Amino acid sequence: MNLGIETETLEFKKSTGELKEAVQSICAILNKHQHGELYFGVKPDGTVIGQVVTEESLREVSQKIKNSIEPKIYPEIKKVVIDGRDCIHVKFEGNQVPYFANGVAKIRVADEDLTMSPEQITELILRSGREGNRWESLVSNKTVDDIDEELLKKYTTQAHEVGRIAISYTDKETVLNQLELTEGNALLNAGKALFSDDLVQDVQMAIFATDERLTFNDIQRHHGPVLKLVDIAESYIKSNIHWRVEFTGALQRTEIPEIPVDAIREALLNSFCHKDYASGQSNEVAIYKDRVEIYNPGAFPEGYEPQDFIDKAERPIRRNPKIARILYYSKDIESFGTGLKRIADACETAGVRYEFKKMKSGFVVCFYRSEEKADKSTDKVRISMDKVRINMDKLTPAQVKIIVFLLENKKITNKEVQELLGVKDSRALKILKEMTDIGVLVKQGKLKGSYYVLNAEE
Repeated sequence: MNLGIETETLEFKKSTGELKEAVQSICAILNKHQHGELYFGVKPDGTVIGQVVTEESLREVSQKIKNSIEPKIYPEIKKVVIDGRDCIHVKFEGNQVPYFANGVAKIRVADEDLTMSPEQITELILRSGREGNRWESLVSNKTVDDIDEELLKKYTTQAHEVGRIAISYTDKETVLNQLELTEGNALLNAGKALFSDDLVQDVQMAIFATDERLTFNDIQRHHGPVLKLVDIAESYIKSNIHWRVEFTGALQRTEIPEIPVDAIREALLNSFCHKDYASGQSNEVAIYKDRVEIYNPGAFPEGYEPQDFIDKAERPIRRNPKIARILYYSKDIESFGTGLKRIADACETAGVRYEFKKMKSGFVVCFYRSEEKADKSTDKVRISMDKVRINMDKLTPAQVKIIVFLLENKKITNKEVQELLGVKDSRALKILKEMTDIGVLVKQGKLKGSYYVLNAEE
């Protein structure tokens, strides 16, 4: 069987022994057409000869492409049988031109892969920066049917109530079209990121045992619409930092976090708003003993420093203007280009030390935690209610949070712990068991009807 001749979007390699040359061809095709196909086990004239295909050989192809091409791409690699012979088929696409294979940019001309000149690379960069070529403006692999309609309804209502759009919710097709997030029935990438679930929108969260990125006590990963991920990450941080309680004599007490919640949410929103979604990297939340870091895989604008947007009236530089505009409509971000200043102002008001870190791979907002585990006004006291007396000295912030909940609500279920702390079922069960084992809680009921109460002294 013969597959025909090689073209500007189709390449043949006799075997994975030509993997290095295959990577160059993929790079060249991407720079010319942004999509293409490649077969291993086929001669340049299209004759199918096949090759041995194993899980190891498929993994080798995947890793070679991942490690050799920048920016990263994530092709579809699979075994195919053509005329009774095993071959490997690689289907790839990417819009973040120019692409480099081991540091060299190639361009496809007919069936050849030619090295690009500096002038060609410059021209490609200039063309890729146009508004129509931004990742968020490209048509995604999702349709209107893939959106979270309840989330869209909630968003539309909020944006309408704050007075930034005149749109009222009618149906998903109409609203998404009015927000300029669709092309026909397809979602643009901006619409997918905000209102649909996809692996490209994800956050990895971890609690580390020390001040270094070595041993972790908890790690979680979530993917979904950006607006939901912000809520998940905010809840995770709030549940794992210290809070102090101030009693003013009124019935309601005041709970004060060691890091301002407004600053946390602003940092998270900025993290997703300015993310380089085409990089394939995750947003990250890292909680250490001495600090909380929020990482955004999107390099800070070249030629600028974070302080420029705090002290000076610099105009905003938006990596994803469509996403920023939608978040502005709902007042999730207050105004363009003021995020860093709002974080700085909130931290300075609360007396919290902060730092903005520029990295080659992205940007980090760092909140430094207080040296003490909690404010002396709460950590060294005993909380009392009737016969309940609990020494708070040796309890974790999560355990304290559960006790505060119980002082108001008398009992708590596993499901309520999950919601309160932003943790999964297994983590909630572990925390409740630890508190039961040390005698702080008592389990009542059986199976699905079980719940926990504070252990009252006799």
